[in-house]
Amino acid sequence: MLRPLSTILTALALAACQSAGPPRAATPDAPAFFHIDPVRPVAELLPGALAATPPIESGEFRKADLVELVALDPTIKLDIRYATPRNFLGTPLYSQARAFLQRPAAEAVVRVNRALAKEGYGLLVHDAYRPWYVTKVFWDATPPDKHRFVADPAQGSRHNRGCAVDLTLYELKTGKAVEMPSLYDEMSERAYPAWAGSSETARARRDLLRRYMEAEGFAVYEYEWWHFDYRDWKSYAIGNVRFEDIATSGGR
Repeated sequence: MLRPLSTILTALALAACQSAGPPRAATPDAPAFFHIDPVRPVAELLPGALAATPPIESGEFRKADLVELVALDPTIKLDIRYATPRNFLGTPLYSQARAFLQRPAAEAVVRVNRALAKEGYGLLVHDAYRPWYVTKVFWDATPPDKHRFVADPAQGSRHNRGCAVDLTLYELKTGKAVEMPSLYDEMSERAYPAWAGSSETARARRDLLRRYMEAEGFAVYEYEWWHFDYRDWKSYAIGNVRFEDIATSGGR
């Protein structure tokens, strides 16, 4: 059974308080993050988004089978920014720092992670399955001139279908995330997968990630080097179940 609106709002408020202090968000080596000024405060947008209904879709879809990435491979690292204030809206949208994907996509990510080991890297995941209500908050909070970096809730996101993942590389030797041409969620041309700026090393790592992801059936999003869509995304319906409820809903 889905949790009531008041429970979710309370959980997110507690997450905001817990994420704001050390050591999780204020450690000296905490990575920098990109931030915008929301069109409207998230606190105003969230109740309406939670109460809204995803678009109705026609056709037949596969039964959802959302699985947790770290349950399949504990060497995949997580830095779920939307469970902390260290994201482009500056406030938590998730009450749990977890990453789920539909099983075929999740297993493909695991294969990429294992293949990258010979290059000295592992995968660091920022986001995967995303409830539809969060997509609506993103769209409503983001200025229209930056809407190419967020999904239109009227169409739904591939994240909502459990078939998109946001990720980067970390060094196996140090356990630290590598430098890339832009920050995660940066809304600028530096985020484009083919941007020719930045250092040669950063571009090489970005391109390495793309090659390995494409080899397992993922396609990079044209405006974000970190966002990859799995080939079967059209086979799954838009999801709006919260992380807390995935186990009790069967992933639907």
